[in-house]
Amino acid sequence: MGRFAGRHIGALSLGVLALAGCGGGDGKVVAQPAAGGKPAKPVSAQEARRTAAATAAKVKANELGQIPVLMYHRIVAKPAGGDDRTPAQFRTELERLAKEGYVPITAREYTTGRIAIPAGRHPVVLTFDDSSPSQLTLDGSGQPMPDTAVGILMDVARKNPGFRPVGTFYVIKDMFGTFGQEAQAQVLGWLKDNGFDIGNHTRDHLNLRGRSKEQVTDQIVAGHKLITALIKDAPATLALPYGNQPNTKQWAMRGDGGGVHYAYTGVFLAGYTPAASPFSKDFDPLGIPRIRAMDKVGDCARFCSTAWLDWLKAHPEDRFTSDGDVRTVAFPKFKNPYVAKHFTKYTLPY
Repeated sequence: MGRFAGRHIGALSLGVLALAGCGGGDGKVVAQPAAGGKPAKPVSAQEARRTAAATAAKVKANELGQIPVLMYHRIVAKPAGGDDRTPAQFRTELERLAKEGYVPITAREYTTGRIAIPAGRHPVVLTFDDSSPSQLTLDGSGQPMPDTAVGILMDVARKNPGFRPVGTFYVIKDMFGTFGQEAQAQVLGWLKDNGFDIGNHTRDHLNLRGRSKEQVTDQIVAGHKLITALIKDAPATLALPYGNQPNTKQWAMRGDGGGVHYAYTGVFLAGYTPAASPFSKDFDPLGIPRIRAMDKVGDCARFCSTAWLDWLKAHPEDRFTSDGDVRTVAFPKFKNPYVAKHFTKYTLPY
């Protein structure tokens, strides 16, 4: 359910109790006191593992399954382009996600494997590009306007307990329509303080394809500084403008310039398919696909959010389903060949 990706696997050893081989020297797991105050009978590691596997099997856990990363732009009453959604359309999609057992996580949580959601539930990553005021505008009391994306998301979460009101905002210099460092720091600070994730979308939203390494690095560094100058929290991920990768993909992931070193845990594209589990061999942090939010019309009849959510619902065996345990990567035994090798010690096949 919630683990760290391979680049951070060393940190995992501090907090993970691997059911296959933890406990005391006698192979026992220390029991918690029973309701009456007396210690319960010690449980062997093997018994604990069998119990965990039975729980995973009961909810049909598949933590190697696919995860929808949805891409939103403006949320406006009168859409001017194919990437815009109306407030009603946005609310309808969120309500569908809640009804179908999805729990939002951030891009940072996804790319680092911190997928802390209940057993039987499915992660979804909500991403918002270009820092439009329709995504977040604060009123005079410092609260989100109700018809903005954040206002709608928080309202849906209030009405659907367990549906986390979190997402990742990929910001550019048009910082939610605010002007001045104080106003920009206020809006980014509000997002950070309320559990949202802020990612780099470069400063000027220039197409990085075909540009030199220096030009690519300059734009990414400028976007990075745009964020860190306002809040004390460096972005963990980058969304590529127009989804276009630079000539060398690694330039988007790591680089140095202007006194800044960036090393991201994931680089996101502009659309197309659900994304691979971070615990799967198919996971490629250099090019993570996102799904364009749109109804089943035109090309979107097959390749946008409504179509892909329909497909995942019809193919639950291919969707990421949590086992509810942060210590394990659970999946049906026959999927074992698909596990990324740095997660093999945490696997719980059943």
